[in-house]
Amino acid sequence: MHSPSTQLALNILAIDTSGAACSAALLSGTEIEQRIEQEPRRHAERVLAMMDGLLATAGIGLTRLDALAFGRGPGSFTGVRIAASVVQGAAYGADLPVVPVSTLAALAQGHFRSGGSSRVLAALDARLGELYWGGYRLGAGDLMQAAGEEEVAVPEAVAIPADGTWSGVGSGWAVHGKVLRRRLGAWLLTVTPEALCQARDVALLAAAELASGRYVTPEQALPVYLRTRVTAR
Repeated sequence: MHSPSTQLALNILAIDTSGAACSAALLSGTEIEQRIEQEPRRHAERVLAMMDGLLATAGIGLTRLDALAFGRGPGSFTGVRIAASVVQGAAYGADLPVVPVSTLAALAQGHFRSGGSSRVLAALDARLGELYWGGYRLGAGDLMQAAGEEEVAVPEAVAIPADGTWSGVGSGWAVHGKVLRRRLGAWLLTVTPEALCQARDVALLAAAELASGRYVTPEQALPVYLRTRVTAR
């Protein structure tokens, strides 16, 4: 297996199928190439084609990679399982380490990348009247870092940061925005409910984790649901 902590220019193939968008991204050093589509019922089929296409375009095989990465959740139960199983299979075959990345963190990273706030409250609709929730602040290397624990709860109960102004991002704001806006009040600057988690942001966060030696073996590449109740999605 590769020694990620010694790599200077990392090659990472990342995927995300946790929501409406299916995406794959190849990070080579400082360059990122991404493919993204919105076909929720074809995630398993499309993500494999995207992975193959990115590698073919770059002219490299799986064994030339330093690691695989995936959006490990929270999100759609089915979608998160797809990403985990695809990455597990590919990593086993190529003897690669895997970097699981929070979809909420990647969502916050994408918001910053697109010119948004450096203080983000990421929220995804979790059905059953709840949302997946996490606060993130910009840290070293222009990477988002968790400002608290990720959680699943009703909007009236999620943890609200005690200080500073924040921006909201993700589908949870579309569904539960009224309650969240009331709770944040003047501390809420902007809301971008249409934002989607993307593999390019998963790859960027994964590179930092890999460089720090934080990765797992293929069999440890498991989804993180934040709750055990399954809804039909």
